[in-house]
Amino acid sequence: MTHLNTKERYLLEDQKSHEEICIKKYSSYANQAQDPQLKQLFSNHGQHEQQHYNTINQILSGQVPNLNQQQGQQQQQQMQQQTQPNPNRIQVGIANQNDADLCKDILSTEKYVSSTYDTAIFEFRDHNIRNALNHIQKEEQEHGEAIFAYMQSKGMYNPQQ
Repeated sequence: MTHLNTKERYLLEDQKSHEEICIKKYSSYANQAQDPQLKQLFSNHGQHEQQHYNTINQILSGQVPNLNQQQGQQQQQQMQQQTQPNPNRIQVGIANQNDADLCKDILSTEKYVSSTYDTAIFEFRDHNIRNALNHIQKEEQEHGEAIFAYMQSKGMYNPQQ
């Protein structure tokens, strides 16, 4: 059982509220997206955000979760496979503008949430909690990477050359 100080508790409550927003957005966006591939991507990420939320609740209750790093690597591989362009599919300009707007919004959200984890990680005394938060942050970054790859494959995001 871990005892959290006031600052640690406040940081976790903030992260919990961020995860709640992510869960709501991914659920809503999965329903709004036109592209079935994007619907699936949003749905998968929403499930991961729920896991993050549950992990934070565990920490707030004094339990340090046991993380399996291999699980995160497997999820990353699955996300990369899902965001690879399909060579058999003809891409027609920019996909549905609504899908593009959803992607832009959720990518901004993922960038923000990842940055808040970065700050929180440095404030925790317990090494195992730091590892748990670091694991979540890595998954947030993977979500952003998968959204970016999807957007790029659909002509929605073109980084400067």
